[in-house]
Amino acid sequence: MKIAILGAESTGKSTLCHALAASMREAGSDVVVVDEYLREWCATMMRTPQPHEQAVIARTQTQRIDALQSATVIADTTALMTAIYSDILFQDPGLYPFGIEDLRSFHHVLVTATDLPWVADSFFRDSPHGQQAIHLRLQAVLRDHGIAYSMVYGSGGQRTRAALALIMPSQFSSNADSETYNRWMARCEKCSDARCEHSLFRELTVR
Repeated sequence: MKIAILGAESTGKSTLCHALAASMREAGSDVVVVDEYLREWCATMMRTPQPHEQAVIARTQTQRIDALQSATVIADTTALMTAIYSDILFQDPGLYPFGIEDLRSFHHVLVTATDLPWVADSFFRDSPHGQQAIHLRLQAVLRDHGIAYSMVYGSGGQRTRAALALIMPSQFSSNADSETYNRWMARCEKCSDARCEHSLFRELTVR
C-alpha cells in the first residue's frame, strides 16, 4: 500500500507521516516512511533548487518511493509537489504529467490543511502567502485531474487519528475525534477556498 501525504509548506506533513507510521506499526503493519528528498537536497546544497534542477528532485523522490514497494510506504510528499512549486515559482508546468501519473499509483492521497500556525524555517519556507498559493493550486490540480483525496485537519493526535480512520477504518474509525475530523472532509473536497476550510474547522471545534 502506498500513501501520499501532500501539502504546502508548514502544514505538518513530516510530523503526520511519522506519527501515522508509528501508529500503524503499533497496529501490526510493516511501514516505511520516505522522507522528502527536496529538504535533504537543500540541506546538502545550502540553497533552494534552480529551475533546471527540479526534474531530478521529482524523479529522485519517485525512485525512492518505488524502491520500497514491498512494504506499506508513506511518502512525505511526491513528485507532484515539485511540479506545483516549479509551476508557481518558475512558471514551468512541464513536470505535471510525470507528477500526475506517479500520484495515480497511490492507494491513499491525504492533503494536510492549513489550520496549523505557519513557522519560519530558514530558506526551506517562503511565507504564509506562499503557503496559501501552493495549497490552493494543489487542490485545483487534484480536482482537475480527477484524483481522489482527503483533507486532514487538526493538530497532534487529532490529525493522526483522522488519517488513521481514512487508511485503516476497520481499526480506527470508531474514535470520536477521527469521526469529527473525517465527517466534513467530504463537504469541502471540491472546495479550494481556504476561508471555507477555516470556517468549517471553527464550526466543528465549537460543537
